[in-house]
Amino acid sequence: MSRYRFGSTRSPTSNDTVNTPVPLRRSSASVSGASRSRSSLFSQDGRASTPRLETTFGPSFSTVTTITTDEGKVEYQHQRTTSMSSCKSFSDSREDLHGGSTHSSLQRGIAATAQFNLFRSNSHDSASSTLSQSSFRSRNTEDDAPLVFVETPSAQLYCKICQQVYKDPVIMSCGHSYCKHCSVSVDACPVDNKKMSSILGNLAVSEQVGALYIHCRYGCKLVNDHSNEYEVNQSGCPFTVKLAERRTHEDSCLYAPISCPNNPMCPTMLRMHLEEHLKSCKNLQCANHKYGCLFIGDRETQAAHMKGCKYEFVKDFLQITEEKINKMHLSLKQADEENTFLRSMLSKTVSRMDELEKNFEMKLEVMSTNQSKLVEELREFRQDNALINNQLQDLNTRLHISGVGVFDPQQIFKCKGTFVGHTGPVWCLCVHGDYLFSGSSDKQIKVWDTATNYKCQKTLEGHGGIVLALTAHGDKLFSGSADCTIKIWSIDTLVELNSIAAHENPVCTLVCINNMLFSGSLKSIKVWEVESDNLKFKQELEGLNHWVRALVAQHDYLYSGSYQTIKIWDVRTLACVHVLQTSGGSVYSIAVTNHHILCGTYENSIHVWDLRTHEPVAQLTGHVGIVYALAVLSTPEQTKVFSASYDRSLRVWSMENMICTQTLIRHQGSVVALAVSRGRVFSGGVDFTVKVWQ
Repeated sequence: MSRYRFGSTRSPTSNDTVNTPVPLRRSSASVSGASRSRSSLFSQDGRASTPRLETTFGPSFSTVTTITTDEGKVEYQHQRTTSMSSCKSFSDSREDLHGGSTHSSLQRGIAATAQFNLFRSNSHDSASSTLSQSSFRSRNTEDDAPLVFVETPSAQLYCKICQQVYKDPVIMSCGHSYCKHCSVSVDACPVDNKKMSSILGNLAVSEQVGALYIHCRYGCKLVNDHSNEYEVNQSGCPFTVKLAERRTHEDSCLYAPISCPNNPMCPTMLRMHLEEHLKSCKNLQCANHKYGCLFIGDRETQAAHMKGCKYEFVKDFLQITEEKINKMHLSLKQADEENTFLRSMLSKTVSRMDELEKNFEMKLEVMSTNQSKLVEELREFRQDNALINNQLQDLNTRLHISGVGVFDPQQIFKCKGTFVGHTGPVWCLCVHGDYLFSGSSDKQIKVWDTATNYKCQKTLEGHGGIVLALTAHGDKLFSGSADCTIKIWSIDTLVELNSIAAHENPVCTLVCINNMLFSGSLKSIKVWEVESDNLKFKQELEGLNHWVRALVAQHDYLYSGSYQTIKIWDVRTLACVHVLQTSGGSVYSIAVTNHHILCGTYENSIHVWDLRTHEPVAQLTGHVGIVYALAVLSTPEQTKVFSASYDRSLRVWSMENMICTQTLIRHQGSVVALAVSRGRVFSGGVDFTVKVWQ
C-alpha cells in the first residue's frame, strides 16, 4: 500500500530540451553499504564517469528526464500535473544501469512503484500534517470547543442575543455590544429595537473575556450522551488556563489524543504516550521514501535497511534536477504574471482613452453652449448697465436740486483682500493697533500687518488645542483654547509670557475691562485680575445654564450669552443686574451699540433690545443658518451692524430702520468670526481664510 503525498505544478506548454551534465556525488549510505554500486560509476581507467541529464518538455507528459552514462540510459516520465512531483513511468535502455545485480534490483524497485514523489520532499510536511489533523481540535473548530469556566462569569460578559459569553464582541451603532456573528444575524437591537450596524471591536470586553479561567478541553467531558453541556473530567487534563491562552496550552497538552505520525492505522494515543510508542512502532519509513522506497519496519530493521538502500544512489542527483526544473517553472510563472498584468494595463488604458474622448466631446458641446449664453448675457448686462447709469444720473440730479447731496455708490462694502495661511478653520479674530490676530483649528495664532503689506508677521504656537478666543488689553494678548488654558502673549515682542490652566472645559470666549479678564466656558464665567505677566483668579460667576459662547464688556457692564438667556452683570460689584430672555435657542454672539443690545442665536435670527429700557425692539431675519458673530461699525452719521452666519454670508444692517442694506458672499464656508478696525471689517471662516471688507 502506497503512503506518499503527491504535489502539483503547471506543466510547460512548449517542447523544450535542457541538457545539463551533472556529476553524481556519493552519499554516506552508498559508501557504507553499496560498494558494488559505487564501483560501477568508474570507467576502466579509474576515472569517474559523468552522467548526462536530459529533460524534455512535451505534450504527452510534463517532463521526460533521461540519465545517460557511458553504458546506457534511464528515463523518468512525469505526469502533466500542477506540480512537478509525481512520476508516470520509469524505463531503462538496458538491463542494468551500470552493469550489476545491485543496480538491476534498483531499477526493478523503482519500476515497481506506480507513482512516487521524485522532486519534492514532503516527508516532514506529511508527518506534521498527520499529527495536527489527527488531534481532536483544529483552528477551524475553535468556536465549537467546550467552555467550562472555573468561576461563573459576570452577567455583563454575556451576549444579549445568544445568551453566551461574548465571542469577538463588537460595539454597535446603538451603543450596545454583541458577538460579531450575532450582530449580523439580527437587524435591530434587541434592547431598544433600533436599527444597528457594527462600528468597531470592543477590545475592553475582549480582554475581560480572555482573562477568564477555563478548564482545558482535554479535562472536560459531556454530562451525558444526549446533552451538549460539559463538566470536569477528573481523569483528564487537570490544568486551568486563561481563555485567551487556551490554544497555546492545548497545542502542547499531554492529554490531547493524537495519531502516530508514521502510520494513521496505529491506535490513537495521548500525547504523553507518543514518545514511548515511537520506540516500538513498526511502521517507520525509509528516509528515502520520498524518492520511492517502500520500506516499512521498526527501528532495528530500518537501521539495517539504510545501510543498503538502493535509492541513496540517485538522491543527490534528483535534488539538483528538482532545483533546475523549479527555477524554470518559476520563470514561466513570472512571465505569465507579467503578461497578464500588461494585458490588464492595456485594457485599462484603452478604456481610459475611450472615456477621455467621450468626456472631451461632451465638454466641447458644453463650452459651445455656454459661450452662446455668455454672449447673450453680456449683451443684456451692457443694456442694464446703461440703464442703471441713466437712472443714477437722474437720481443725482434730483438730489442736487433738493440740496441733499450726491449719492455715492462707493459706500457699498466690497472685499478688498484675503489673508491666506492657516491650515484649519479660523474661529476668532482680534484687532490691536495695526495688528490683526487670528486663531484657528491648526492650534496657531497668526499676526497680520494691516497697515502696510497685509502679510503675516509671525505665527504664535503653544496651544494644544483649537484656538477659540482672543482679546487684547494694554500691551498683552490673551488667547483661550480647547486645551482649557489661557495664554498671555506680549504684543511688543510677540512671545509667550505665561500659561494658566483656566477651566475644566474649553475656553470659548474672552473679554477685558477695568484691568479684569473674563473667560467663558461650560456653565462658567471666571473673573481674573490682570497682574503684569500673570492672571490672579478672583471670582466665578454662577447661575449659567449652558455654554457661555459670547461675552461683551461696555460701560461698566458685562453681557453674557448662554441658552435663551443674556445676563447683564455690574463689573464693579460682579452681580447680575438684569436678565434678557430669547426664544432662539443658544446665544452665539452679542453686540452692544449706543442704543441697542443685539444677540445672534442658533435659530438664524438676531434679537434687538433697547439698551436703556431693556425692552424688545425688533427681530432681524434673513440668515438661513446660525448667527455666529456680530460686530458694530459706528460713524457720526449712522451705525451699522455686521452679522456672520453659517450660511456663508455676511449681512449689513442699518440700525436706523432695522433693515438689511447689503449681503456679502465671498467665503466658501461658514463665517464664524468678525472684527472691526478703522472703517474696515475682517471676517474669518471655516474655509481657512480671513477677508477684508471696506
